[in-house]
Amino acid sequence: MESEASVAYPAGRRPRILVVEDDEHVRLDIAAALEDYGFAVDGVSSGHIGLLRALDSDFDAVVLDRMLPDIDGLSILSTLRNVGKETPVLILSALSAVDERVRGLRAGGDDYLTKPFDSLELTARLNALLRRRSSPKEASALSVGDLILDMSTHLVERAGEAIELKPREYQLLEYMMRHAGQPVTRAMLFESVWNYHFNAQTNVIDMHIGQLRRKISLNGRLSVMIHTVRNVGYILHAGE
Repeated sequence: MESEASVAYPAGRRPRILVVEDDEHVRLDIAAALEDYGFAVDGVSSGHIGLLRALDSDFDAVVLDRMLPDIDGLSILSTLRNVGKETPVLILSALSAVDERVRGLRAGGDDYLTKPFDSLELTARLNALLRRRSSPKEASALSVGDLILDMSTHLVERAGEAIELKPREYQLLEYMMRHAGQPVTRAMLFESVWNYHFNAQTNVIDMHIGQLRRKISLNGRLSVMIHTVRNVGYILHAGE
């Protein structure tokens, strides 16, 4: 099946993804999942081969294992960035410490996903990277229906009425507006907004979502925009 949030490409053109992963089982599972969602996948087990493929071919994105037996994933990433390759790279790693994620992003990674992961989250993150790449420039404001978030002033309004948000609520709303129409998991929200590894026992996400949902509906005067997706997380879209 095709992802609802997939990026539009010319007819017959599927986004090409390079998967560099030495674990054959993981690599084949990733390839199968991505192909089900409409991607064209090239998979390699060697870091050296992966680097050469990424340098010589025009991939739309790279899924890169952090720890490879022949060459470290961050070394591959640094080489790509040093020669001017701007292909989006999503790092996969069993290393979940904040310091490791920071290292990956500072080396030039565009996103970081810890193992084990769900294929839905992987495809959602890849689609987000591809959409970001296809945008000619960063907009100064985000809008979904009559909800507007101005990133230059941090002002939020709906139907012309200002909404006062706390800093964390603003960050949460910005992330969800950037992924409007796309289901986002609690892990994605927790890692992207709080910068912590997701703890399934915490209800902090649900508490903040509840407060944000109420505020952007203007305390129930307008339609709800944030909806719960059962067994997945949440989705934001324009109210009815």
